[in-house]
Amino acid sequence: MSTNGTGTSVDLNSLLLRESEQVEWKENVADIDDVVATICAFANDWSNLGGGYVVCGAAEKKDAHGFPAVELVGLTSARLKEVEGKVLTACRDRVYPGIVPLVHEMQGPTPDKRILVFIVASTSHAHTFRRGDDSGKHYVRLSRETREARDGILRELLVRKGDVEPWDRRICQSATTNDLDLVAFRDALQRMNVFDPNRGIDEYLSDTQSLSPFVPPLCGRDPLTGQLRPRNYAMLLFARQLQLHVPGAYALLSIYPGVDRSEPHAERHELAGSIIEQARRSIDLLGVQSHVAFDKTNSQSPNALKYPRQALTEAMVNALAHRDYELHEPTRTTVFSDRIEISSPGSLPTGIRVDTFQEGKATSKWRNQSLAWFLNRLQLAQAEGQGIPTIIRSMRDEGCPAPSFEVTEANVACRLPAHPRHALAREYSSIEEAISLGEFSRAKDRVDALLQRDPLNHRAVGLLTDVALALADVTLVRGYVAEYRTHLNSLPPLVLTRLADALTLHTQPTQNDRDEARRLYLAASQGYVEEREVRKLAQGLSRSGDDHAAVEFLDKQFRDHPEWRTTPSLLQVRGNAYIGMAKQCARTARFSNQLSAPAKKRAWDDCRRFLAQARRDLELALTTDDPNLKEIVQKNLDFAIKQQRAAGADRGRSPQGKSHSSRR
Repeated sequence: MSTNGTGTSVDLNSLLLRESEQVEWKENVADIDDVVATICAFANDWSNLGGGYVVCGAAEKKDAHGFPAVELVGLTSARLKEVEGKVLTACRDRVYPGIVPLVHEMQGPTPDKRILVFIVASTSHAHTFRRGDDSGKHYVRLSRETREARDGILRELLVRKGDVEPWDRRICQSATTNDLDLVAFRDALQRMNVFDPNRGIDEYLSDTQSLSPFVPPLCGRDPLTGQLRPRNYAMLLFARQLQLHVPGAYALLSIYPGVDRSEPHAERHELAGSIIEQARRSIDLLGVQSHVAFDKTNSQSPNALKYPRQALTEAMVNALAHRDYELHEPTRTTVFSDRIEISSPGSLPTGIRVDTFQEGKATSKWRNQSLAWFLNRLQLAQAEGQGIPTIIRSMRDEGCPAPSFEVTEANVACRLPAHPRHALAREYSSIEEAISLGEFSRAKDRVDALLQRDPLNHRAVGLLTDVALALADVTLVRGYVAEYRTHLNSLPPLVLTRLADALTLHTQPTQNDRDEARRLYLAASQGYVEEREVRKLAQGLSRSGDDHAAVEFLDKQFRDHPEWRTTPSLLQVRGNAYIGMAKQCARTARFSNQLSAPAKKRAWDDCRRFLAQARRDLELALTTDDPNLKEIVQKNLDFAIKQQRAAGADRGRSPQGKSHSSRR
């Protein structure tokens, strides 16, 4: 450590441990301009570290482990004086405003050499340095390098140093107060509860009075003409034709039906008008995406929002409030089937770390503070620093995947993934589309993939039956039922019914198909069945050979839902089931030689009773207004009456053709 006459101390070892933005090591000082540019960068203090050190006569090396180390080589007396003189002259004559760094000499590696250190403090100015005949340029320190400040970095540097006002506070040189929509302005003031009807609206368009200490007056005076002109933030909020004055201040919203832009059809909305109008229109368009997917089998959270509306609103307003309006690029929102991407022109405001921003932990910092203040007061934006955490929290609370944020020098993009349940819904729609287009192999492959992930996914099982029927390949259903027979009772009744239908409705059902279907129908009949499915399930039980179970199932439904007792379609199905039961009794009475006479009598009695019940049901069902159903009921009724007569005649005959009375 060494101390000069001013009391300033320098420790080369401690300098080596400092962040690289603060120290520049020069071995031989081959280029004086490089030293001056670095001094200028330290004075501009882009990273807000308080300045820096340029050490001449010390080389930065690597140790055996690859870590930074310093090798002191020193400068001769003549070279030291030469470097010091040239650097200070350049700092005075070619840096604007001029800089006078502190100069410090330190003992070198040998008595004939010294180390020269320029100590540079941060200043309140944005300094330029002119190399040779070039015009002056601003320099900043970025990590280990000194670079020319350009574009957004230059603008931010000038704003920080107070040489230029932030863009949203500057006067719009192409506009006058006549370009403002005073009706929209008054409505905004009323919503903010700051409008005084006793004051004229023109009084609010002041260059001396502001609505809040946090924002400047809405207007300012042109320094040359004295003309009253609105500031840029006032134009963004209330301009009649904003895009004439701020070319990039518009938004594009595109909606694609698939997962990328290769789709042949899409929607495109070009949103002009003020930022308030763009925000409201964008929120309305995105609000359509915030719909619900319902899952009856999920007792914990049957309703799942595709996107939480609060996340959509915050992401959209953030993109409009914090974008760089000096770039002539629109704010872009792209809606895909599985995600929404919102891109805001311009990188992050300087001083915000990308990693903390992506985690929602960044220190709040406005690029357009005046604009953001108004949007907050108009209830369009969250309070300062709450936007990104709100997006992350609302997505998490709804069970959606975490949002992601991509930061580049050109833009900041927010990506909101849809709720996983909606991804399944898209897969279901894709399979249904493949079936409708006759692409059965593709549909089968996708159904297989779904069932591999979740064998009891009831929607996928239903689609499996559709594919099986479309392919006329009942082996798909047979294989599934055989593999998961012990777990099928957990499926909803409607899905069990569809599986059973697939086994019984193909062209040549086997007895095993009917037995499997009967088990499935019986399992379905034990659960809750909606009215529109009751008829189908009862018909399936009869088709599988269990008319008795069909009647019991319908009787239970009529007890639980008395209002269904007069439903013609259900009465028709029960009437048919009674006819089936009567047929079975008649066959037993006619062709079973092992039955005793009393047993045969009971069979005939049951046959007549079932036919009488069938006749009652079918006569009640004739009240239907459906002509097709009425025709079917009439045919069934005629058949029941005919069977009644036949049963009455057969009851009086013995198996040998003799009457019971003559035999007795």
